Amino acid sequence: MTDFAAIILAAGKGTRMKSDLHKVLHPIAGKPMLMHLLDEFEQLGPRRTVIVVGDKREQVDAALTGRNVATALQDPQHGTAHAALQARAALEGFSGHILVAFGDVPMVRADTVRRLTDTLASGAKVAVLGFRPDDALAYGRIIADDDGTVRKMVEYKDASDEERACKLCNSGLIVAHSDDMWPLLDAVGNDNAQGEYYLPDVATGAIARGDTVKVVECEAGEVAGINSRAELAAAEAQWQDFKRQEAMEGGATLRAPETVFFSWDTKIGRDVLVEPNVVFGPGVEIADGAHIKAFSHIEGATIGRDAEVGPFARLRPGAVMEEGSFIGNFVEMKKATLGPGAKASHLSYIGDATVGANANIGAGTITCNYDGYFKYQTTIGERAFIGSNSALIAPVTIGDDAIVAAGSAVSRDVGAGDLRMVRGEQLVKQGWADRFHDAMKKKKAATAKNKG
Repeated sequence: MTDFAAIILAAGKGTRMKSDLHKVLHPIAGKPMLMHLLDEFEQLGPRRTVIVVGDKREQVDAALTGRNVATALQDPQHGTAHAALQARAALEGFSGHILVAFGDVPMVRADTVRRLTDTLASGAKVAVLGFRPDDALAYGRIIADDDGTVRKMVEYKDASDEERACKLCNSGLIVAHSDDMWPLLDAVGNDNAQGEYYLPDVATGAIARGDTVKVVECEAGEVAGINSRAELAAAEAQWQDFKRQEAMEGGATLRAPETVFFSWDTKIGRDVLVEPNVVFGPGVEIADGAHIKAFSHIEGATIGRDAEVGPFARLRPGAVMEEGSFIGNFVEMKKATLGPGAKASHLSYIGDATVGANANIGAGTITCNYDGYFKYQTTIGERAFIGSNSALIAPVTIGDDAIVAAGSAVSRDVGAGDLRMVRGEQLVKQGWADRFHDAMKKKKAATAKNKG
């Protein structure tokens, strides 16, 4: 395969987003749209990738830390062809196919780019990506033969009625070999109302000099641009629909798919049942046969085979539920492991803890893991029973088969098989309540009489 490089244009101000965050850093499924594009293109093994930046450059540079990606500055900004030219220095010495794409068009697939580059291998000098939207609106048109040979590319405002009737629209993405791309970009002029240098003129220039230009088509959703919050929401909905379908095709059951929200990296096994209104944040892995009940929020957690979560449960980063374990309604876990068959059925907080196999955590139990300065570990042994409304004050270890009586505040280790009961002595004053009620009733009656 010919070497491949990508230029991604991200220099625009994104004013329609009305945000202090750079447009291409707004997330879809928890990951910035620019990173969606970079990760997709990574499948193509690019020799080099250059992001053309402008406004809020420092935000993009910071987001790219650790990635093998260069940035190039476009300042001032004179159009998309001018922006692509700013990447030339970063691509000096590169010989191969160059794709020019857009940071705010994040759904482009690696397979689509392969089809574009394959078109060059078949003899075309330039390949452009087209699509057929339900409503062509004011998109530029691509006039092409049945075999995909492009005869003309025309902006909507310059198109005749016959050309506007054509439904094949220009996405803006373009591929050419470096030997052709740079001369064609250099030749682009700015004789237009805006006085800017436009990328589609690369294809127009190639046609003018007698080169073959081909169009490759894709679905409209793949090249949907994001310029506003509403378009961002539409992209999120599109991505979620795709992920839901992928999950169900992989063997998971989503009882109400439209109410389940995945993260970009959610991994979900076969025979998993997800009930309505479940949200997955980043870093979640769900093994086969798990059951996620309604209204649960899960992030940074690993859920084992046949484990059960919820309803109304919260798993925070570092939560691990091993095979057959269970947490119920209003249970929160953070940086804790629930061993095989262990359960916390309701109203508990388990943080910085290890819970052994088949242990039982009673309602209202909390691990007191933080003293205002440091976090401490709680260890609960296998088959241990923690009674309701107990406070385990870390660092503390509860041994195998131990029992903590309900209402205990445990600050020292409990040995295996021991019972620990930490309660104040119960004091009973016989008849005290009756005497109290009588006195209060008389007082209330006297007060009412005086007021009358």
